[in-house]
Amino acid sequence: MSTHRPTQDYRLYPAFCFQVSPTFNDWVKMTAADVQQLRREPDFMIPHTYFYLNHPIRYIHLVGVVVAINDINPRYATLTLDDGSGATIEARIKRSAPDLPNPLDTSSKTQVDNLNVLSRLGQFDITVDGKPVDIGTVIKAKGTVSEFRGSKQLDLKRIWIVSTTNQEVNFWTDLALFKSQVLGKKWHLSKPEGERIKRERKAEQRRLQEYERQKAVHEAKKAEHRKARADHLAQREARVEMRRRKEEMIMNAGALL
Repeated sequence: MSTHRPTQDYRLYPAFCFQVSPTFNDWVKMTAADVQQLRREPDFMIPHTYFYLNHPIRYIHLVGVVVAINDINPRYATLTLDDGSGATIEARIKRSAPDLPNPLDTSSKTQVDNLNVLSRLGQFDITVDGKPVDIGTVIKAKGTVSEFRGSKQLDLKRIWIVSTTNQEVNFWTDLALFKSQVLGKKWHLSKPEGERIKRERKAEQRRLQEYERQKAVHEAKKAEHRKARADHLAQREARVEMRRRKEEMIMNAGALL
């Protein structure tokens, strides 16, 4: 699947502007096909950050039908989700290490609280909130994006079983609205807003510089105090040693009488 950068008719804003993006700090509702089209930008190698148009995206929210369940190894399992968008996506489950390793029983908890993997000889099950996940189960998933062999994957952070049609319909309604109003349009940062962000960034840099300056002064004072204390102790020990030697000389002189 192609992830080549499209002809650019939008601006990629500096990373310090991402905090005001409508997508950077949000769970972005997307289709599997759109997730597969996300791309990396060489000038913005921020962990788990991809781009759709010029929207920086870290967190994905999608709904799909489970079409495959795979026990990869004792560390990972995957659910393949199909949302009807023309592409599928693997949701990767990271398993916790078992307390007592057993080659015949690798059941484990996962890094998602309500998600468990039951794996024994002849049995492999995944449960969400104690309910089994099967082929055909509709899943709502949230996660971050990773890549494996040229395809995007979803590293699961949250998961639910979609139990009603209304829940699914509401998700797709919200997704369509968000894409038409936000995601499908280039992100535009107005000049006044851009100037405000620059001013705030400079103010934050000044605060950090002042903090580092005060920290350096504080550390210098601490070092000076430690040195003064060490000098005081050394002088005290020298006086004690001098007194001891003087007393020893007096005692030795008395012994010769």
